Amino acid sequence: MLHKLLLIEDETYICRDGVRQYLTAEAGFDCQQSSWIVATSHNLPPVNVELVVLAGSASPDLPLNLFHWLRQNPIGAPTLAVLMQDSGNEMLQSAVESVDDFIFAPVRKEELQCRLRRMLGAGSSPELENEEAIRANLKQELGLAQLIGDDPAFLRVIQSIPGIAASSSPVLLLGETGTGKELCAQAIHSLSARHDQPFVPVECGAIPENLAENELFGHARGAFTDAHSDQKGLASMAEGGTLFLDEIDSLPLTAQAKLLRFIQEGVYRPLGSQKFIHSNVRLIAASNRDLAKCVRDGLFRADLYFRLNVLPLSLPPLRERPRDIVSLAGHFLKHLTSTSPHPEKRLSPSALRMLESYEWPGNVRELYNIVQRAVALSGGSSILPLHLGIPGTCPAGASGKSGFQIERSRVIENFEKSFLEDMLSSNNGNVTRAARAAGKDRRVFGRLMKKYRIDRRSYQ
Repeated sequence: MLHKLLLIEDETYICRDGVRQYLTAEAGFDCQQSSWIVATSHNLPPVNVELVVLAGSASPDLPLNLFHWLRQNPIGAPTLAVLMQDSGNEMLQSAVESVDDFIFAPVRKEELQCRLRRMLGAGSSPELENEEAIRANLKQELGLAQLIGDDPAFLRVIQSIPGIAASSSPVLLLGETGTGKELCAQAIHSLSARHDQPFVPVECGAIPENLAENELFGHARGAFTDAHSDQKGLASMAEGGTLFLDEIDSLPLTAQAKLLRFIQEGVYRPLGSQKFIHSNVRLIAASNRDLAKCVRDGLFRADLYFRLNVLPLSLPPLRERPRDIVSLAGHFLKHLTSTSPHPEKRLSPSALRMLESYEWPGNVRELYNIVQRAVALSGGSSILPLHLGIPGTCPAGASGKSGFQIERSRVIENFEKSFLEDMLSSNNGNVTRAARAAGKDRRVFGRLMKKYRIDRRSYQ
């Protein structure tokens, strides 16, 4: 059966055959055609198609107008845009907001058809309607198997990675500590045209403030007292590939100014040098802070923020991916026992319940550390709650408590926390009235609030 597809293109687009020739019946498509002018003049007739492809235009106004029209008048089918290589930031941002995916001309047959198959897989194809098939399509076909997770919130992140990888614009990864920002950056690099070039990760928070420029851009001989020879910076090491700047909010403002020029003009100047060096590097930045707030507080340059925020991607915390906790724990357990002398182990039902009920402030990284600890501390083949050592519970081996006692303590703590919250909620956050309603001394009630990190202001 042929898949119905609508191709909207600029009638003057000289490379349109490069797209049209891949959308044939032999390739599995029934291709209808329209033009940019028809679409942007609101004369596009009602369509019943499975896919829409927008072929690029040499005029910057036509795609922007059509993207604006699409946001106001959704077609109702997955949409892929073909953009010119020199598309500016406004065009890229508009594409991210308006279409499901985009690639750059000249179009390669394999890439185009792979993207279209993926979009069909996320749509109405019966064999791909279940989430497991969608996950396999997104992660195995596209080489993202190292990103573990089935939760819809995480799948949405996975789905956007190939389109981001196809661009050469800066990427801004946002998310709490431990959500997998570096893994995501590696996936973007591995799917990009730079995949066979260096991927250089940099932890900006670990660089002393007075050495940030030197670390990033290097120095010339004689730049300072101990500079006895030229030294390359991290930007030079990443030449042709990808430079990943984690915790970019930690960079001092002076280094931010140099980084802005590096992004805008593709050049940098080592410390002590009078010579600018041209660079060909894809920049991916990451932060666990609210960068917009950092801009308002004067801690981060506004112009740099807007330059980085062309292709933003937010990674959900683990507590918003509840379906992934067990699968991640199982994946880590299998990996740790297969690469160590420990015998094969399994997580007991009570241990799994404890993992699922924890808030995971340290996210995926914390989960890995806890599973690693449990593998080391559990003597037998079964991992119990006491082996996990989750904060707020009895540590492994402490006071010789049995698994039953640990589980009993957990149930009591959950009840106490829920009871305190109910009392505060029904008394509008007034601690004195809440303690009186609970039949407890106010000081005891206050200590329990502190134990469970409950803020009364949340209930006012």
